[in-house]
Amino acid sequence: MAPLKKDNSQLDITLGVFGVCATLLLVPTVILSIIANHRNQPLHTRFSAPEDNACAGKNPLPPNVDCIHVEGRHLLEKANVTKTDPQDGYNLTKGNQGNIEVDYVPNTEPYWSSKMCPVNVHWHMGTEHYSLGEYDENGGGPQRSQDQPTAPDNQRVRPGYRCHHFDKNDRRFTTPYLWQHCINMQVGETYEVHWPHSAAGACGTFNQYQTPFYDGMFCNLDTETFSTLTEQDIANAVGVQAQIFTIVNDETFFYPDLIRGMIVDKEYGQDLAYYTGSTTGSTENGDICSQYTPITWQVDRKCHLISASSFDKLCAEMKVQRDDMSLDLHPHGSRELVMNDLVEN
Repeated sequence: MAPLKKDNSQLDITLGVFGVCATLLLVPTVILSIIANHRNQPLHTRFSAPEDNACAGKNPLPPNVDCIHVEGRHLLEKANVTKTDPQDGYNLTKGNQGNIEVDYVPNTEPYWSSKMCPVNVHWHMGTEHYSLGEYDENGGGPQRSQDQPTAPDNQRVRPGYRCHHFDKNDRRFTTPYLWQHCINMQVGETYEVHWPHSAAGACGTFNQYQTPFYDGMFCNLDTETFSTLTEQDIANAVGVQAQIFTIVNDETFFYPDLIRGMIVDKEYGQDLAYYTGSTTGSTENGDICSQYTPITWQVDRKCHLISASSFDKLCAEMKVQRDDMSLDLHPHGSRELVMNDLVEN
C-alpha cells in the first residue's frame, strides 16, 4: 500500500502545482479583461464636488459672431473698436501675409518667461493651419472611412490638412497600435496639437489643467481686472502653442512629456510662426468668427513624427488630472482655413 500512498501524494502535488499555475495565468487574464472593459471609457471628474474646482465656470462664454457683418466684436467688447479682429488658423507659409492692420504684437518669448503655463492640451484631426510642403492639400495618410467615428458620441469631425510623411509601404505608418487611453486615434494620421497657455491659469496647482480650456485660461482673472485689460495685455498673457505630428508605431519617436507643451528638440519647435489670432474649432469658419481674440499663437511650420505611445501616455496623464478631461481624449474637428482678410499682416 505504501507505493500507492506515494503515488497519491505525487498526484496531489501535481494537481496543486497545476492549480497555482492556472490561477497565475488567470490573474493577468482578469486584469486584461478589466482594462479592456474600461479602456476608452470617459472618466468622471476627480473633484468630490463641482465647487471644489476653483476654475469651473470661469469661461466668459462670448458667442461666435458673423465675421462679415459684425465688425470689431471681440472679447473686450470695446465700443470704439471699428475693425475686425484677427482670426485663426491660416496659411503659415513664409511670405504669406494677412490683410488686417493691428496695433498690437504677438508675444514672441517662451510662454514660461511671461509667467504663463499650459492650462489644457487637445488636438485636431488633420491641421487647422497650412504650411506649403509640410502640411497642405497634397499630404497623405490612411484611408478615412466614412463610417468611422472620431468623437466619443459616434459623430464624425471635420478633418484638416495632412503631412507628407505617410508611406503605405513603411510598416511604421501602417502597423496598428493598441490604444489604451486615447480615443479614435490612428497610426499614420496627422494631428495638430494645441497647448493653450495663460498667465491667469492656476499654474503649479492641482487645478492647472482644465476642460474646457477656457476655464483654465480665465481661472484667476476677476471681472474688475479683466475690464481694465487692453488688447496688448491679452496678447501678452494668453497664447497657444501648436505643433503638427504624423503618428508612427515606432518607439524611436517616443517623447514622454507632451502634457507640458511643445517639443523643442533638434528640428522640433525651431521654425515657428508668431502672430495674433483667435481660438479655433470646427464651429468657426470664414463666415462665423470667434470673439476670443487677440491671443498669441506660436505654431511650428514643420510636421514631425511621433510615436503612438507618446500620445497614449499623454491621454493617461490627462485621465488623472483633478478636472475631468475626458472630452479632450479624442481628435476635435478642424476649422476651415480662413482667408487673409481675416488674418493680421
